[in-house]
Amino acid sequence: MDESRLIRECLANRKGAYKELFRRYSGKMLALCRRYARHEMEAEDMLQDAFIKAFDNLKHFRATGSFEGWLRRITINTAIKYCQRKSFSKELTGYEHLPDAGQAAKAGDALSEEFLMYLIQSLPDGYRLVFNLYAIEGYSHEEIAAMLGISASTSRSQLVKARRMLQMRIHAAETPGKPHEKTKPAPPLGDDTPVKAP
Repeated sequence: MDESRLIRECLANRKGAYKELFRRYSGKMLALCRRYARHEMEAEDMLQDAFIKAFDNLKHFRATGSFEGWLRRITINTAIKYCQRKSFSKELTGYEHLPDAGQAAKAGDALSEEFLMYLIQSLPDGYRLVFNLYAIEGYSHEEIAAMLGISASTSRSQLVKARRMLQMRIHAAETPGKPHEKTKPAPPLGDDTPVKAP
């Protein structure tokens, strides 16, 4: 069944249509949620909330772009709101005074994909959100500022610090004599850089 017909079936409340739509896109959207979440259960909660919102608003989808792109935007917005609700303004990470400039991070070719995902997940909320939105989703700092309710300069600063933090952790994992750290997750951090609520 093609996408447009499947959406029409959902809107007509046909049995199994919503389930099929979820089956088609949940894998990609869960991978997206994992980059924003601190752990798997949180990613699954984000995914569930995103699909509920998408299904509730399916009648508003206009086929001017792809359904996947529309669903992706809903999922990103859901993840952002989830992180903003869950942020802890009084907990510190120990990285608050990282310099705004640093050497470019080396590519972590020898690190497993699982470990690199863990490094992104373990970033403080503010750093993780900006890193994902800029480096992976391709939003500009001005767009990120509007989405998160921060200034563009704060977005730039958090991106630099996120990259610096990732660089430090990748370097530590690549240090000779510690090959096991390339696949073994590091211990959990303290929590988050505050994220301004919308």
